[in-house]
Amino acid sequence: MFIDFHTHIFHEKVQKERESFFAKEPEFKLLYDSPKAKIVGVETLIKTMDEQGVELSVVFGFPWRDGDFARENNDYIIQSVAKYPGRLKGFACFDVLWEGAPDETTRCLNQGLSGIGELAFYLSGIDEKAISHLEPIMEILREKGNLPCMIHTNEPVGHQYPGKTPVTLGQIYNLAKAFPENKLVLAHWGGGVFFYNSMKKDVKTVLKNVWYDTAASPYLYDPSIYKLAVDTGIIDKVLLGTDYPLLKPDRYIKDIEKSGIADIEKEKILKGNAHSILFD
Repeated sequence: MFIDFHTHIFHEKVQKERESFFAKEPEFKLLYDSPKAKIVGVETLIKTMDEQGVELSVVFGFPWRDGDFARENNDYIIQSVAKYPGRLKGFACFDVLWEGAPDETTRCLNQGLSGIGELAFYLSGIDEKAISHLEPIMEILREKGNLPCMIHTNEPVGHQYPGKTPVTLGQIYNLAKAFPENKLVLAHWGGGVFFYNSMKKDVKTVLKNVWYDTAASPYLYDPSIYKLAVDTGIIDKVLLGTDYPLLKPDRYIKDIEKSGIADIEKEKILKGNAHSILFD
């Protein structure tokens, strides 16, 4: 049994009428315009979890620009967690530039959600404007017990794909530097910023409260990346995240088994690290 730290679910209207959201949400259209881009609800997720041996999943929706869309999706996350309290932990999600984002952060955390994310800056990257809008959200998270915030990041080189942002390694590093006390989860291996944990000065301190999930890893990296995580000293900060329904957990398990890392290190990725950030 293991913990999946990165899954997306949507309420019924989004599942059945995705096109109706495209006009107001260019980022959503970018990722979900193709009918091959799967959209599922909580019941499908729970069924997959049972089939794949997932003990608990962290669930969230999408960083909607429209405040009403964000509230609706967050309400669905709140309801799903209430329905399956032992199986799900929920994060609230929205566009950080939405003026109601801080109030929505407080509302959702007061309703029992466990963090914020996956926040994303699909068209802008994590620029100074993004950092400034994150400040009140990060403050609320600290006040609520330093709950985690997940940020979409990606590697700045290589092939293009829907959802690949213009983020730079410098922007990702500056994000961590701006919020040194917050628990940050950087999706998609943090765009590779963890490679620099091998540097002797500054970086280890800046990245001390940063975790990295494995979302989309089978599409992006060879299994050797898990060994690299061990070698760079961040194996205690790696979280299994599938980006479900993009991929199912078994794709990740195969790569982890091929990686050659020790069993104790596999356990950290599959459950131990996630348990520490969610429950400790």
